[in-house]
Amino acid sequence: MELKYSAERAAQILVSLLKQHNIKKVVASPGTTNMTFLVTAMHDPWFEIYSSVDERSAAYIACGLAEESHEPVVLSCTGATASRNYMPGLTEAYYRQLPILAVTASQNYDKVGHLSPQLIDRSTVPNDVARRSFAAKVIKDADDEWADEIIINNAILELKRHGGGPVHLNFQTGYCKDYSVMDIKPARKIERVALADSNWPELPSGRIGIFVGSHTRMSDELTEAIDRFCGEHDALVFCDHTSNYYGKYRVAMSLPFEQQLHRLSPLKNIDLVIHIGGVSGDYPSATLRPKAVWRVNEDGEIRDLFRTLKVVFEMPELKFFTHYASLGGDRHSLLDEYKADYDLTVSQIPELPFSNAWIAQHTASHIPANSIVHLGILNSLRVWNYFPFPEGVRSNCNVGGFGIDGIMSTLFGAALADKNKLCFAILGDLAFFYDMNSLGNRHLPRNMRILMINNGRGAEFRLYNHLGSMFGEESDNYIAAAGHFGRKSPDLVRHYAEDLGFEYFTASGKDEYLSNLNRFLTPELTDRPMLFEVFTESENESNANEMLQSIRKNVAGKASQLIREVMGDKGVATIKKILGK
Repeated sequence: MELKYSAERAAQILVSLLKQHNIKKVVASPGTTNMTFLVTAMHDPWFEIYSSVDERSAAYIACGLAEESHEPVVLSCTGATASRNYMPGLTEAYYRQLPILAVTASQNYDKVGHLSPQLIDRSTVPNDVARRSFAAKVIKDADDEWADEIIINNAILELKRHGGGPVHLNFQTGYCKDYSVMDIKPARKIERVALADSNWPELPSGRIGIFVGSHTRMSDELTEAIDRFCGEHDALVFCDHTSNYYGKYRVAMSLPFEQQLHRLSPLKNIDLVIHIGGVSGDYPSATLRPKAVWRVNEDGEIRDLFRTLKVVFEMPELKFFTHYASLGGDRHSLLDEYKADYDLTVSQIPELPFSNAWIAQHTASHIPANSIVHLGILNSLRVWNYFPFPEGVRSNCNVGGFGIDGIMSTLFGAALADKNKLCFAILGDLAFFYDMNSLGNRHLPRNMRILMINNGRGAEFRLYNHLGSMFGEESDNYIAAAGHFGRKSPDLVRHYAEDLGFEYFTASGKDEYLSNLNRFLTPELTDRPMLFEVFTESENESNANEMLQSIRKNVAGKASQLIREVMGDKGVATIKKILGK
């Protein structure tokens, strides 16, 4: 049998990406642990491979080769102490900013520390030996392959970033003995474009969307640049309440994309998504299926939310959109298509039971202009994303760490920054009690207004589609944490709030809620901060979520739901793979 490439996919990915990034020079030292990479590389005529028995010498050879050729050089060594001998040469490379990729082969990392022979801990390297250190692993499934593609692209891109320098890649092997592979499936290459680069890629043809995660307040200049870009390229902007883009191409697709019984393939299929901003709590819109993603952020880091990242633009967003929107325009057919679908979904919302979702439906559009709204994790963020705020209302949520702690404290800080601006917090009872000490602060401003949905538990964990719901009432014991904080006492929060100087309201039904709403939403600053405690039932919370997520139905969506109920998520994934979807 002819021997050629290793069947170990990680070795194939490394070879494929080195070629795509135009790296061909390798200095190899002998060994067993680095065989899968070296044998695969030596059977490809692309590579120039030089042998060096002494790894210390190999690292210095790489220094001279990189310096004179003006090209990156790969080092390859086996396990045990081989990599330690790279340190003097890599230190030299660090201070001279020479692009050397030290690929140190390793056994299974889990065996480190268990007295396995020829296995040492390389998880930490000295600061001036490598710019960054990465670790690739043996690939067992699609998730492993995705992770290794990201890791190896990242390691290669760091070689020339910010002046360049050496990079360490610890490369795990399973000692695969199969070298019968004749052709290597190309790995996904990720590129990085800096502001000073001249070779910016051309925008691909097709449907273009901008996905905005949580974002700081956008300047008028950036908003106008995004609008010009969308007008010129017939693009749109996917937003939730934390995106802080309020231009004319904004679409809020949380509700249509959340439909569990309706397939939205034509709308979710986008040719290019331009990804800006941070973590998004808009789970439905994150189900977009873009063919390619361009990430734009000054940090220049690889953030592969959609798993189709192709280019990272390390630059300010304004520079990016200005570059790709030199002419401007007023094309909006894609925007119209998405808005029509959104309007159709909204028009079919049924009468909801009294719940956080019903409250959002009847409150969001009445929030006073120029207010700030802070949403709680997670049910409040989800259901309030279904309903738009008036123009001029800004919203935030602690989606960075994504915890329930500190929601009111964050609002408190925002309210102190501008005491003439109304600041609202909308959160559940567990989040409220977690942070209730903040309300005793002597600097508490009168422009704070808190809407607390009290259902006596973490209702999120009792929703119909949450994993916790499979345990029924048992989930209240430890998952949903029911029964704490007065067990929905009608007096506990009222006394606490009033004693601290709050104007207090309460409601346990729709009419009672609406009768207090005008006062709670009065646009004028009042003498005291306000707290509106609303009592709901977790069963109604679950039913409302299910009703909102089942507004629209089609045959494909019902079939998918049936398969999921019978076969589970893995069964759905298997069938999609068979069908190529």
